[in-house]
Amino acid sequence: MDFLSTLVIAFGLAMDAFAVSVASGVTITAMGLRQTVTIALSFGLFQGIMPVIGWLAGIGFREYIAAYDHWLAFLLLVAIGAKMIYESFQLEEDHCDEFCMTGGRLFLLSVATSIDALAVGLSFSLLNITILTPALIIGVVTFLLSYLGILLGRRVGHFFEKKIEIAGGIILILIGIKILCEHTIFAVT
Repeated sequence: MDFLSTLVIAFGLAMDAFAVSVASGVTITAMGLRQTVTIALSFGLFQGIMPVIGWLAGIGFREYIAAYDHWLAFLLLVAIGAKMIYESFQLEEDHCDEFCMTGGRLFLLSVATSIDALAVGLSFSLLNITILTPALIIGVVTFLLSYLGILLGRRVGHFFEKKIEIAGGIILILIGIKILCEHTIFAVT
């Protein structure tokens, strides 16, 4: 997989964490640099680890589904993208005066925002794509976007939050369509 495609996937996957980061920047009024870095690092770390876990799981049964792996990758990416679009309309408002992102809450949000990355890692294994470089790119992009999301949340509030989530979902759906087209319509036989 080329660098540009990996980068686009990383941006698509990071939209969940970015949206949560924007919301955190809006709702947590007493957040300093340490808390900002902690949140961004947690999101980036989980987003980078989950594709590796998905990839390792997929390696075990890749040979059994090689004939239709592109269909599975397409369905996973479309399902993830549709879920992101749907969830963009489900965002809740939550305000707190002091830093209220406890360790447990941060862990749950980190896992929840990286489930999509697990499925993408599974897709990569089905397509026989190595995972270390994409996982690193996904983690770094997520860290940077999460950090920027918190800063943006402090400045502009909820105006962009839903639109960002929708854009991430659309990006993943388009990547799924691209994979399907490359393996069916434009496949070299």
